[in-house]
Amino acid sequence: QVQLMESGGGLVQPGGSLRLSCAVSGFTLEYYAMAWFRQAPGSEREWIAASHNGGTEYYAKSMKGRVTISRDHAKHMVFLQMNTLAPEDTAVYYCAAGWGIGEPRVAYWGQGTQVTVSS
Repeated sequence: QVQLMESGGGLVQPGGSLRLSCAVSGFTLEYYAMAWFRQAPGSEREWIAASHNGGTEYYAKSMKGRVTISRDHAKHMVFLQMNTLAPEDTAVYYCAAGWGIGEPRVAYWGQGTQVTVSS
């Protein structure tokens, strides 16, 4: 059974940082592109970052320079380090597995973790 379980969301002050984690099971992490998306209230789901097995990373313009995606195959984990957060970064953040260069075509989704940026 494929599972992607995000954690690490919460309330953070503007300018703060968060590290999101995604624990994966039921598929071979090395074979997939892994990505993070987010969805703010009233908005469409937006791609943020992707990590490909060869080590290549891709970032959307919206958060480029403020986020870093990484993966640990031994621990079956994917991470998203987010810095200099702003209120407009408030959203549900989703981990995803799929294929393709850049924004991947998603095969599997996690359930999401809420990130709220507020003072």
